[in-house]
Amino acid sequence: MQDSHPNISVIGGGSWATAIVKMLCENLPKVTWYMRNEESIAHIKTQQHNPNYLSSVEFDTDQLDLTNNINYAIQKADVVIFVVPSAFLTAELSPLTVALDDKIVFSAIKGIVPESYLIVGEHFNEKYNVPFENIGVITGPCHAEEVALERLSYLTIASATEAHALLISKYMSSDYIKCKVTEDVIGTEYAAVLKNIYAIAAGIAHGLGYGDNFQSVLMSNSIREMKRFIKKRYKMKRNINDSAYLGDLLVTGYSVFSRNRFFGNMIGKGYTVRSAQMEMNMIAEGYYAVKSAYKINEDSGKRKTKTPIINAVHKVLYEGKNPRKVFTKLADKLD
Repeated sequence: MQDSHPNISVIGGGSWATAIVKMLCENLPKVTWYMRNEESIAHIKTQQHNPNYLSSVEFDTDQLDLTNNINYAIQKADVVIFVVPSAFLTAELSPLTVALDDKIVFSAIKGIVPESYLIVGEHFNEKYNVPFENIGVITGPCHAEEVALERLSYLTIASATEAHALLISKYMSSDYIKCKVTEDVIGTEYAAVLKNIYAIAAGIAHGLGYGDNFQSVLMSNSIREMKRFIKKRYKMKRNINDSAYLGDLLVTGYSVFSRNRFFGNMIGKGYTVRSAQMEMNMIAEGYYAVKSAYKINEDSGKRKTKTPIINAVHKVLYEGKNPRKVFTKLADKLD
């Protein structure tokens, strides 16, 4: 790694990847950006913006090393930031021939890898031999759309190696981005997964006509359910009311920019899962997360915990149960 600045490669072409590249470009002379779509790359080179996501963000293309060769992007990097939907991570990495075990790897993916039922950091550790001390997580509370608008936003950078967290914090901070570092890699990553599930629940409730009073109870129960779930996965001292946990849950559960809440809202209004997915032009990570989180908890034996909200969303999305009947029963379990 150079003394002046690291070589950072961003893997992914969606809205959050676009936002992260924008943040890095505030501090780095060059950012390597991998995306699979050659047409999007060509468009950015000529029109200076991503045609499909956050098109209002204009890039200085002299700062971008755009490529659709994932091996090139990873080979030249000191730090690799992965920002692809967890459901497609395995397919995205299938052409990979270069090693990852000598890289600093950060995940900005808010999901569980379906093939391994592992959160992304654990997946890179077990499947790609990346040392745990070289793995980190970038989480919120932060929406890509507000980054595009340069509204004041906050990030949490997690790594077991403080120097790595501080490095990423340095290159992602700006006048409109504030960063906090933590060592709770596993807890913050699980929180980023679970809050999408709870946002779908909030959306379903809204679509069914439940009001703010119910939503407040739902969010209160969600943070307690999150705390129980994470504590069973990885017990350490953490304050569940910190921004990385409660803050990220609230912004995802309430924001008009939340695709998971939007997805849940359509389900509550009577859309089928398939029709709701077709209506959206972005991935609702919570849809995939609920199946994985439900299975992880069911298979946990003595580590299983009480998760009525996850169970309710699973019933609606994967068991074909009537949302109104499921949420009527869920309401009796909340306090």
